[in-house]
Amino acid sequence: MEKKTVAEAVQYQEEHFTKRVLFQKGDSLVFVLNFMPGQQLPVHKHPGAEVYLLALKGKGSIQVNGADYAFVEGDILHIAGDESFAYANTSDQPASLHVVLSKTPSPMYAKEI
Repeated sequence: MEKKTVAEAVQYQEEHFTKRVLFQKGDSLVFVLNFMPGQQLPVHKHPGAEVYLLALKGKGSIQVNGADYAFVEGDILHIAGDESFAYANTSDQPASLHVVLSKTPSPMYAKEI
């Protein structure tokens, strides 16, 4: 067993959004993305993986396959690996997303930023 707290992964930077890895086991990855107001995650895909996003804190907008949706604290979303998506913190408060990537396509996805 390995236990961590999500709070240790909630770390913001003014310069850019942050990614803090909590677990990397086999082909699965669990991490937290942290966004200051106005920061965003560019449109991308995770081929061969399944993506689960939980809005831990704050609110923003998520784009999936070109369509925009509100994504607020407590919302949870599944995105198939072949779907394109992006996230933007559209509020005036920090926002954090808890992310589970199963079937991680390559070690590059586990890199902290």
